[in-house]
Amino acid sequence: MNTWQEGRPGGGGNPYGGNGGGAAAEPPLPAGLNPRGPGAPAPRQPGPSRLGGVPPQTVPGGPGRPGPGGPGGPGRPGGPGGPGGAGPAGARAGRWPRRRIVKWTVFGVLIAVMVTAVSTWFWADSKLNHENVLADYPGRPAAGKGTNWLIVGSDSREGLSESQMDTMHTGHDVEGKRSDSMMILHIGDHGNTLMSIPRDSWVPIPEYKASSGKTVKATTSKINSAFATGNGRLLVQTVELNTGIHIDHYAEIGFAGFAGIVDSVGGVQMHIDQDIKDKDSGLDLKAGDQTLNGTQALAFVRQRHQMADQDLGRMRNQQKFLGALAHQAASPGTVLNPFTFYPLVDSALGTLIVDDDCGLTDLGSLFLAMKDVNGGGGKTLTIPIGNADYRTKTGESAVMWDTNKSKQVFDAFKNDTAVPDFK
Repeated sequence: MNTWQEGRPGGGGNPYGGNGGGAAAEPPLPAGLNPRGPGAPAPRQPGPSRLGGVPPQTVPGGPGRPGPGGPGGPGRPGGPGGPGGAGPAGARAGRWPRRRIVKWTVFGVLIAVMVTAVSTWFWADSKLNHENVLADYPGRPAAGKGTNWLIVGSDSREGLSESQMDTMHTGHDVEGKRSDSMMILHIGDHGNTLMSIPRDSWVPIPEYKASSGKTVKATTSKINSAFATGNGRLLVQTVELNTGIHIDHYAEIGFAGFAGIVDSVGGVQMHIDQDIKDKDSGLDLKAGDQTLNGTQALAFVRQRHQMADQDLGRMRNQQKFLGALAHQAASPGTVLNPFTFYPLVDSALGTLIVDDDCGLTDLGSLFLAMKDVNGGGGKTLTIPIGNADYRTKTGESAVMWDTNKSKQVFDAFKNDTAVPDFK
């Protein structure tokens, strides 16, 4: 066969045949044309001589011996890659990095929120001032159904500067503290009820051992004298023995704390039924909707001289205001705003006195119950009164409870049943 074919360049070695280093392999011929048999490589065709001579005759022979392979030349640059496949491998290559970024970003945010929440919880819990005011004693009423709070507003001047005392008309030469308001909040299955206790209620006060070790004999007096004599512990015991209601939690706040809470939430909106101008408290308000700051709010819950029923009218104002304050303090706009939430916690918890077993979750339930009462989901009342101007042996005026009606209210608190509505 004398047909000339151009020799194939090899990477180095014999260009005329054989398996020289880098030479390309010949593809097999079809079975009918291949003298070597089906599947065997075709015989190599001679290429032109490098020196221009006559090419050697083509003779069939065995495979050539491999020549010494020279160093291979540089390869050609690769062409542009084709488009990636649409299979799972291509999808993972394009999407996994973004998914990882999103996943770790979300994870980091959750960790930050958890750390902030836990830190805030411990910080807030450290602010609470605990006192052992719920100590057991012989004859203490057994725990009933539901939860009962004794809420006390004291006239403590602790934390007030001289200028604040002047602005708030609290006076300077007042030592110790007295109960300015007393309420029992019942949280139960039949609705929440806020009941005020007149501070001039004429009741038996049990024997008490003072911190000095001196025993104070039992007597009958106005209920607020129990707080002045033995602070929260004696007041709790006096309330329990006269009502039969087991007190589960205790909360007490003074003038400074009360005003601070109001200011921290940006004031509390109230509807004032009539113009108020009270020289004793310094309150000067016009009828209508008003936003009261801390100083005004304190004067509002203390003033009574323009009320037809004096102290009883003041208790209604106190209930109304505390409900509005709780509603605003527990609103999402306050709780979710760090510029109001942290000052609120600092003002409220820093001056609040609670029982030893009271925690943040208990205070949360207290605020929600007060909010519910203000929103119409509960009830407010005063202990039923039999005589609002009872004259004691010394001639002073006091308040006597209506024995039968008050017992019905107390039993409802103890048994968590519907509180009777007396008209």
